[in-house]
Order: sequence, then C-alpha cells, then structure tokens
Amino acid sequence: MPYAAIFAVHHRDHNHNNNPPNGSNWELLCLYCHDNEHQRELEAAGSDSSIGGSTAATHSPFANLKAMLGKVD
Repeated sequence: MPYAAIFAVHHRDHNHNNNPPNGSNWELLCLYCHDNEHQRELEAAGSDSSIGGSTAATHSPFANLKAMLGKVD
C-alpha cells in the first residue's frame, strides 16, 4: 500500500495557509491520528455535534428526486 494512503500531512498550528519552506509547520500523521487531531480541535471549540445541542439539518438533497426521476430529457 502506498504511503499516501496511510499518512496525512497535518498543519501543527491548524492554519493551512502557513506553509513555511522548511516544513516546520507540518507533521506526518497516520489517517486515524490526523482525524483524531481535528476532532479534538472541534471539541475544544465546542462544535462537536455528537454531544448534543446541535441544530437539525436544513438541507434535503432528495427533496425533488421524485420530480427529477419523472422527467424525460
């Protein structure tokens, strides 16, 4: 398996625009650790939707599906 499928480059300061030429803001993490790092950032910011207090989704991607399936192009 290629390394690109196993590892992800992570910005240590979470600023994706901070890309120094020497790479000092990057670290190589496995996919699970990378996801965990971003989840910890979301939880620290108080935006974890799994804990409750989240708002319901307002977008309904299949709302017009029946009408679209009935159309003949």
